[in-house]
Amino acid sequence: MKDTVKPDREAVARIFKAFCDPNRIRVLELLQAGEMCACKILEELNIGQPTLSHHMKILCEAGIVSARKEGKWSHYSLNPEGFSRASGILSSLCPLPVKNTVPVQECSCNKNK
Repeated sequence: MKDTVKPDREAVARIFKAFCDPNRIRVLELLQAGEMCACKILEELNIGQPTLSHHMKILCEAGIVSARKEGKWSHYSLNPEGFSRASGILSSLCPLPVKNTVPVQECSCNKNK
């Protein structure tokens, strides 16, 4: 039976994938100052346009970044709702405080030695 309270695992994976690359982390840092044109992000990261497009697609699909077109250029900004969702998902996966784990004394895999 599917748990409807928990987010879709594919959506969770997309969100965390967005945070798993140094270039994407740098983009997020740059966008903290406000909306930026792709041309400015390209200058800051010193990467090619196809590489930037790849990274921005991942960030946008995760809902972390929003995009809008102006002429031939895209302008990007942080999506507060996406960050809130990512934070909520992380909190639900790893609620604080994390309980200390105690080693299991009886384990069935150890009985067959």
